[in-house]
Amino acid sequence: MNDQSVRQRKTPKTASTQMHLPIAEIKENVVVLKNGGIRAIFQTSSVNFNLKSEEEQNSIIYAFQGFLNTLEYPIQILIRSKKLNVDSYMDNLQEVYNKQENPLLKKQTFEYMEYIKKLVEYADIMEKNFYVVVPYDPIRAKNPNMWSQFIENIRPTDSLEAIRQRHREFASLKKGLDARCSSVQSGLEGCNLRAERLITKQLTELFFEIYNPTLSRNQKLRSANGTGDLNLLQN
Repeated sequence: MNDQSVRQRKTPKTASTQMHLPIAEIKENVVVLKNGGIRAIFQTSSVNFNLKSEEEQNSIIYAFQGFLNTLEYPIQILIRSKKLNVDSYMDNLQEVYNKQENPLLKKQTFEYMEYIKKLVEYADIMEKNFYVVVPYDPIRAKNPNMWSQFIENIRPTDSLEAIRQRHREFASLKKGLDARCSSVQSGLEGCNLRAERLITKQLTELFFEIYNPTLSRNQKLRSANGTGDLNLLQN
């Protein structure tokens, strides 16, 4: 079997899988859904609540309660757990090892690298990331009727008209989303949380890691195809 035959067999699998994702494209720091809705995502810091005094705990609770009471729209708060990735740290250690001229320090650096590798491998250390998702939907996407939802489920491919409609609506929807993002970021910072809005590259990497958890550790994300559409799935 030649290479061309293998590629031809793999392509439909990738296409059919990606066809069922709710994401149409990622552009201008926004996730665009196939139903026309758009999303912004903040990555936030965390607070070790149990180490706070009772007074500090009450202050955090009241601040967060006040933030939620200011919202006139839903938000999503997500916690993502994943295995700790120390690849960049190990790369830095490898550079130190390569440049080290002192034999004793070189040996100690190597032993430390081996220790870190075994620790991560056997201890199964996890890291947690915290996200806040801010939505903005066109009226047509808020309350779809049962028939529309049924058609969407059995025919998940994008139509040309749906793509054009999303492009026509994008600018006005983004203005509303940006206003919400300013409010949400201000509210989170009022709770003593650091909130960073993810840009296009970060959003793409995030979803690539979510849909390709194993592959993403060893393979970098494919670049955009020049149209704003980003390939989140690999063969």
